[in-house]
Amino acid sequence: MYKRIVLPLDGSDLAERALPHAVAQAERFGAELILLRVLEPIVPTGTLAPQSANRQAETLTGAWAAEYLERVAAGVREHGVSVSTVAIEGRPRKKILEFAETNKIDLIVLSTRGRSGPSRWLMGGVADRVVRGANVPVLLVRAVKKKQKR
Repeated sequence: MYKRIVLPLDGSDLAERALPHAVAQAERFGAELILLRVLEPIVPTGTLAPQSANRQAETLTGAWAAEYLERVAAGVREHGVSVSTVAIEGRPRKKILEFAETNKIDLIVLSTRGRSGPSRWLMGGVADRVVRGANVPVLLVRAVKKKQKR
């Protein structure tokens, strides 16, 4: 049923809570799992020229994203799942949908932030926008912060 599954990750523990669900679907259907990191453009500030600031930011965030995705992918490979990584730049809610459309994705798996009511409305949730705009099934995993022990 699913041949290509995409899991958008932003580097947070909350986003990674969808990982076991994406891996389970990929295992079940023998699908390729694509780990996607959307890097939001950095607005240059300070005394660096805009081109220098952009190159420096691209190097730092691009290198971090590649390293992060590869670290997560290594764990996925231990399950025998075919996995690839992609880092792109842009607005996450828009780029996730574009990526799914142009890469023939069959399923999008992502976590929510566990917000509801006014907080969700104010934040303009990525998950909400993806669900509303996707042309393929979306599996949402409700990710809430773990309470700290006292």
